[in-house]
Amino acid sequence: MSGTMTDTGEGTGIGARRPYVLVVEDDDALLMLVRYNLEKLGYEVGVAEDGNQALARVAERRPDLMILDWMLPGLSGLDVCRRLREQEATRALPILMLTARAGEADNIRGLDVGADDYVVKPVSIEALQARIRALLRRAPPLEQVLRFADVTMDTVAHRAERNGRALALGPTEYRILEFFLRNPRQVFSREDLLQRVWERGVHVELRTVDVHIRRLRLILNGPGEGDIVRTVRAAGYALDDPRP
Repeated sequence: MSGTMTDTGEGTGIGARRPYVLVVEDDDALLMLVRYNLEKLGYEVGVAEDGNQALARVAERRPDLMILDWMLPGLSGLDVCRRLREQEATRALPILMLTARAGEADNIRGLDVGADDYVVKPVSIEALQARIRALLRRAPPLEQVLRFADVTMDTVAHRAERNGRALALGPTEYRILEFFLRNPRQVFSREDLLQRVWERGVHVELRTVDVHIRRLRLILNGPGEGDIVRTVRAAGYALDDPRP
């Protein structure tokens, strides 16, 4: 990756929701460079520094696309790619392998294990963005209507309901609920929620998360409806079915 990466000013051009890109790279300087430039271009960016961490990040939240280094400590990029292709939930996840291995045999091997594209370092941000756009255009979109228990959210119409009752959600409560609906029954700490729901670079106190969870509960839980947001003591919160 060239150190002269600059903002193209084009943006993602992919709707109102920012595509979420997970960058897996063990070179800290390169990882931060890619992250910085992609965020300037309008992508939401997550990072992982080794193969096992990458799999954990995907389990927490499925990205729209993964940029994956081959040479990683522990579990290699090839192994990560192979494992993701073995799982139904990530079989169609777009994977762009970004590596210093320039041999034709390496290229073929990377594509054979399931990578959708293979790019050799160094590469300009313009070329990388073009590859990302091409993969996102071909990828099936993330589910647009989310459902869990008796809660439904239409992410295109930006509307949520519980038992057919419209939910008047504020912007932050909407983002929290969407995140929970994409990751039901998983427990997330306040730090997790701050990292995944709030904008980067905005300072927010941990107890602010509790305030918005309380507001979300008041909106979600009508008369006779169980509390669908579960508090896990000393751990965090989860969206869970209140029915036995």
